[in-house]
Amino acid sequence: MHELAFPLLVGLIAVALAFDYLNGLHDAANSIATVVATRLLSPVKAVLFAAVFNFAAYFLTIAFPSLHAVAATIGKGLVDKDVITPAVIFGALGGAMSWNVITWLRGIPSSSSHALIGGLIGAGVAHGGMGSIQWIGLNKTLVAIVLSPTLGMLLAMLVMLASSWLLHRVTAFQAERSFRALHLLSSACYSLSHGLNDAQKTMGIITVLLYSTGRLSGEFEVPHWVAISCYVAIALGTMTGGWKIIETMGSRITKLSQHQGFSASMSGSIIVFSASALGIPVSTTHTITGAIIGAGTARRASAVRWGVAKNVATAWVITIPASAAIAALFYAATLAF
Repeated sequence: MHELAFPLLVGLIAVALAFDYLNGLHDAANSIATVVATRLLSPVKAVLFAAVFNFAAYFLTIAFPSLHAVAATIGKGLVDKDVITPAVIFGALGGAMSWNVITWLRGIPSSSSHALIGGLIGAGVAHGGMGSIQWIGLNKTLVAIVLSPTLGMLLAMLVMLASSWLLHRVTAFQAERSFRALHLLSSACYSLSHGLNDAQKTMGIITVLLYSTGRLSGEFEVPHWVAISCYVAIALGTMTGGWKIIETMGSRITKLSQHQGFSASMSGSIIVFSASALGIPVSTTHTITGAIIGAGTARRASAVRWGVAKNVATAWVITIPASAAIAALFYAATLAF
């Protein structure tokens, strides 16, 4: 247990919620890029729509408490909880937030989730060495980096094929009207899954901080006030919107129809809901990007701007090591005080 004055504890929790807000702002594109690009909703209506469903994930976890498994993975499954100190938490948040701001300013849809994971690893190793890493949890997360966009792409292609076959007898007007409604529904599902998976990462950080300072004891469990605070923070961030990233996700990778938007959003939500149930802190950014590429490729491979997709993939690869390095520097800075 590490002693920490109450004002400093409140300050660290505020920093964690600031990261959660930035997560929502940075990842707003995950939920609304397709509906904005296809003009299904205006940008303002889209961010409000996504924010409502981000927060609605809180009520889903009340009905199904087991869906909070991602918070446990972040809190105790990546770095040995015994080496977690307030300084480690500060370093992790500093590294993750810095990387998010860098990629947000450049319009790069990197993963806020993996920035936080990299931050935890970097600060944890700086404090406790390589032995502090929980390799089972980390390996599961690293595998998901490859699997989530790949499965998202394949599933989007399958949804495109299946939905085309199911509606092949209807007129173009009827199909367009059907896909508009389905696209809105699938976007709501993806916003719900985004809030569910991403808000839990900050819940895990705050909860392990409370355990490390002796404010909580016993089995790892997220307090309700922590959960609702995190859902509110991510929803507010989504309402702010990250317009540069929305442009990249919604139009620069490939032009989308309502049919493609529905296929991408629905496929992404299936992948993210599944990951949440398994306790895997999957990247909603990676997943929806893969799904958008899959939906574009299903029409024709040339519809995808592969140069842009390559730049996005490069950002994925360097996110964890970059945020880990920055987090280690933030942790080292705490030693001077």
